[in-house]
Amino acid sequence: MAEDNKIENGAENLVGKAKEFGGKVTGDSHLEAEGKTDQVKAGIKDKVEDVKGAVSGVADSLKKD
Repeated sequence: MAEDNKIENGAENLVGKAKEFGGKVTGDSHLEAEGKTDQVKAGIKDKVEDVKGAVSGVADSLKKD
């Protein structure tokens, strides 16, 4: 499940980069900003997945003791 989320976040990041680039090329500042926002959201989601993994690892190690 976590890997699926990482892939989705990566795809969202790529779409954001494409929007940002498209906005720069066409002079559409709204599209450029939307692309940057998409990239930030994808990055935040990635960090949340990292934290979930760390918490899960700690929980698993506590169960073994």
